[in-house]
Amino acid sequence: MSETPVGIDAVEIWTGKLELDLAETFAPAKGEDPEKYTKGLGLNSSSFPDANEDIVTMAANAAHRLMERKGLEPDDVGRIDVATESAFDNSKPVSTYVAGCLEDVYGGDFHHANKGERKFACIAGTQSLDDAYNWIRAGRHRGRGALVIATDTALYARGDAGEATQGAGAVAMWVTEDPSLVELSTEQGYGSADETDFLKPNQQFPSVDGERSVQVYLARMREALEDYEAVAGDTHPDDFRFVPFHTPFPGMVRKAAVLGYRHVMRDTDVEKRLAEDIGLQPREADFDDRDAYESAMRDYVDDLAETETYRDWYEATIEPTLDVAREVGNWYTGSVHVARASALKRAVEAGEDVTGARLLVGSYGSGAQAEIHTERVAEGWQDEIEALNVDEQLAARREITFEEYEAIHASHTHGKEVDVDPLTEADGEFVLTGRGEMDERTYEYV
Repeated sequence: MSETPVGIDAVEIWTGKLELDLAETFAPAKGEDPEKYTKGLGLNSSSFPDANEDIVTMAANAAHRLMERKGLEPDDVGRIDVATESAFDNSKPVSTYVAGCLEDVYGGDFHHANKGERKFACIAGTQSLDDAYNWIRAGRHRGRGALVIATDTALYARGDAGEATQGAGAVAMWVTEDPSLVELSTEQGYGSADETDFLKPNQQFPSVDGERSVQVYLARMREALEDYEAVAGDTHPDDFRFVPFHTPFPGMVRKAAVLGYRHVMRDTDVEKRLAEDIGLQPREADFDDRDAYESAMRDYVDDLAETETYRDWYEATIEPTLDVAREVGNWYTGSVHVARASALKRAVEAGEDVTGARLLVGSYGSGAQAEIHTERVAEGWQDEIEALNVDEQLAARREITFEEYEAIHASHTHGKEVDVDPLTEADGEFVLTGRGEMDERTYEYV
């Protein structure tokens, strides 16, 4: 008898309430070509938290909306896991703040729910998902579900090369048996190494080696896919309806996608068909040295990216995962989970039934680790995705001027005392109200 499936039963997204238009506002202020952002990075705009928003309010608002929609009470929740790389306390986890916020609007409490905070750069959201999956599989959940939340304010120092990729938001996921959205695979693949491509050594804003970070991302993704295939068997381009990647910016996914496609088409009918136009993939055994092989492979990948076969696959399989990311920027731990929702949202809008289809999910965190796993779309996926109001949230964001952006950025910079009034009106949401006697952050539901 097969095991009861475990996966994501529902998802909710909460985006920062401010919008910075990269082409119309950011690029002119920086004296740069707008296409550097819209075509190069693949981004149109970024979401930012208002002065009374932070990682706790965004997480609590996403979780509250999810609980209300699913009719959940605190007693239904057996654990609250928050993944973030934007934490402001080295001891007290964000999950306790989130639980405190939610208790203010519910009659019960979360005193018997396990709470924690995960940190491994952007992959921590998927690691928290894994923790919830394992907790349920181990039979320790007592019939309850897990609330997994990825929340980040992905800010860079002013003038940093990564400034245009900034973003802020939260993704809340309800993990249960017999899920309505996606079922998670038992098989996983990992690629991990001690790297210093992106880090925050006792500092708020990251230190980044941009070129190296891209290289490390691609290398760890390749290792993870190879490791996944070692346990799950060979993959084929036709196996997966969508391939959501960690998306720091869509331009990086373009690089990862063609390399992933090259790998999964190797020794398949696809490679044989394309051989008439671009030849077979180079095999290292056919070259005298590694440099010659790598040069030939780069040429092959360039040719592959220009084929109609690849372009059609990319348009159908990758492009839908980037719709939301183009408008919100990088959400760190929430990025790959936004990509999943974006792809399924595109399917709903196209009237396509993807029930039973498989997703290949590629998560990544600098420092560095990648994880590959697969998901099967569950029967109730359409109702869950139709319940999302992300389009309404994006449309409701307040567009800010560059001067307002500078002030808001400063207000979220640790150690700066900047008095900035919120630019939006709070309504039916949690907000940051100030600091307590021990410098703890305080919140209320408006």
